[in-house]
Amino acid sequence: MPSTNGHRYFLTIVDDKSRFTWIYFMKCKSEVPNLIRKFTALINTQFGIEIKNIRSDNGREFSMNEFYDKHGIQHQTSCVETLQQTGIVERKHQHILGVARSLIFQSNLPHCLWNYALLVMCPFNQ
Repeated sequence: MPSTNGHRYFLTIVDDKSRFTWIYFMKCKSEVPNLIRKFTALINTQFGIEIKNIRSDNGREFSMNEFYDKHGIQHQTSCVETLQQTGIVERKHQHILGVARSLIFQSNLPHCLWNYALLVMCPFNQ
């Protein structure tokens, strides 16, 4: 179901060390490459850190080999049907969705407000 702003998807980014989580809302999955570029620039500018690895599932939206090579980023993909390899993000993703569903259900809000429920979980995101 689209959100009030027309978003149908969201990208969850989790830092392996600190478990800090960023959420980016998307209208279509083709926005992922641009969001990855912006996120890389954000981390570099705000924290002075170069991203070393990006781990993702085998989604085509993460195929940005030229960008990864240019910035020295190693792109790791998980094997098919092995959630253990992306377990941290998968558990975080399920937790975020569970809390968002609970908030919507308990407050009797329309389902189209799911994006605001997600922002409760990660308030410092876009």
